[in-house]
Amino acid sequence: MDKRFLFRLMALLIIPALILTACGGGAVPEEQQEFVFGIVLVGPRNDRGWSQAHYEGGLFVEENMPDSRMIVFESLNPADKPEATLEGVVDDMVADGAQLVFTTSDEFEEDTVGAAEKYPEVTFISISGDDAWEEGRDAGVAPPNLGNLMGRMPDMKAIAGCAAALATETGQLGYLGPLINFETRRLAASAFLGARYCYDEFRGLNPDDLEYTVTWIGFWFNIPGVTLDPTEVTTNFIDSGIDVVLSGIDTTEGIVVSGQRADQGERVFAVPYDYVGACDEKPEICLGVPFFNWGPDYLEMAQSVQDGTWEQDFEWNEAVWDSLTDRSVTPIGWIHGPGLTDEWKADLETFIDGLASGDVVVWQGPLNLQDGTTYLEDGEVATDQQVWYLPQLLEGMEGPSE
Repeated sequence: MDKRFLFRLMALLIIPALILTACGGGAVPEEQQEFVFGIVLVGPRNDRGWSQAHYEGGLFVEENMPDSRMIVFESLNPADKPEATLEGVVDDMVADGAQLVFTTSDEFEEDTVGAAEKYPEVTFISISGDDAWEEGRDAGVAPPNLGNLMGRMPDMKAIAGCAAALATETGQLGYLGPLINFETRRLAASAFLGARYCYDEFRGLNPDDLEYTVTWIGFWFNIPGVTLDPTEVTTNFIDSGIDVVLSGIDTTEGIVVSGQRADQGERVFAVPYDYVGACDEKPEICLGVPFFNWGPDYLEMAQSVQDGTWEQDFEWNEAVWDSLTDRSVTPIGWIHGPGLTDEWKADLETFIDGLASGDVVVWQGPLNLQDGTTYLEDGEVATDQQVWYLPQLLEGMEGPSE
């Protein structure tokens, strides 16, 4: 081959590269890498309740974290997708690039531990679990890539109970519960304690005369042939004289049925749960809604995983009390419902101010469990563990504890 041709060829290859380097063009910035996160829902993303709140939390991350992408798996439950497993869902998410996975039900807690052990390079957040809690009963169970997150909903449930106590004329409240476990007992009990406080403090009535009935349907939402039908349970509540229905399930039957009965001329109110827009089902009979707002915490966790600063933790996060309706900051909140009168609203705001300042403590003795056993001595304030691990319903609550 002619040497002059070789020299010309080398010049064509080398000289442009030298020029590019001299001009600073050799430092080509790397493209921003996509951050992929998964969310596993126990129900559909549009249930107007628990699962929709999580889905919208994921949307908040996508809107506020550049180059992030959410993978969603809906309705992982025995009724809708009996063949699906959490492990299989996680396998698919990891194969699609997921670096962070939120599992959003205590139904998934045990399987999340197994998934985290299988994929140590992926971060897992188990919602409502306690495996990463050093003071928890399952301390030491969580692998180092598994954390827990939950909003301190007992505070908001106490507000819900207060609103119910302000509105009732019959002195009968009904709590529509899902399945029975530590979480559901503490939430039902928190609403009960808030109701007792406000029945006494603002109504001047004997809290021992307040009737509070809990009916558990058997799961987080209706599964025909498996659970009690929440529509029938709510109907039975109202037929028995209950005039305020508080919901603890993932879906909206409590307010829907109450609204139908109100349309028939009956005086009945409802307090839905989980989702910020739940009052929209029947605004005029809605006293308010205690809601979860997962976006800010999800965003913080996603960013920490991306930048390598995430550390295992158990987070039971309280409300931003002066911003209970600000979804950019507070992890849980309360929205006044259109069904509140001005008087009820004023009393409720006084109660909320007391909770926020610490002047009002509803989890304070004397408190007995349903079987009469002393749970808190007179003046004793419950620890986080005593609230989280409530073993029974409280004395004065009607309904099974197990």
